[in-house]
Amino acid sequence: MLEKIGEKMRRKVLWIVLGAFLLLLAALLLGEFLSAGSKDADSAQARQAFIEALGWVCRADSEQMQEVKIPDCSEGAMADYNALMKAAGYDLAPYAGKTLQQYSYELENYPGYTQTVYLTLYVYEGRVVGGDIHSAALNGFMHELRPRPND
Repeated sequence: MLEKIGEKMRRKVLWIVLGAFLLLLAALLLGEFLSAGSKDADSAQARQAFIEALGWVCRADSEQMQEVKIPDCSEGAMADYNALMKAAGYDLAPYAGKTLQQYSYELENYPGYTQTVYLTLYVYEGRVVGGDIHSAALNGFMHELRPRPND
């Protein structure tokens, strides 16, 4: 009788472990799929779709692009800025010394703020690797690239 209980328990544990493994695998695959699709930024339409998926609306004709070389992110203002990137799940440190495309857009739907607000994307090899949202005012604000809050 003790053997039967042991065998049933082993089967139950095996099914639980197998189920947990399958759930973890599904979560990882789904995360990779969503990440790969949402970070596509190799065209103006793809960047616009990425921005809209976050709930932001920007003037399509406001896109400005410049190439920027990312400095060392380990100290000073760049370390602070990279901390902002990390708050949104990005990290510019691996791109130190590399040239990225910086796309800036004028936002039209920043809640509760009447002055000009910009959304910036950093793109490397056609993928978004960072970004921020900031106001143009001298005493304005800057925060991580995040979904637009619901009104």
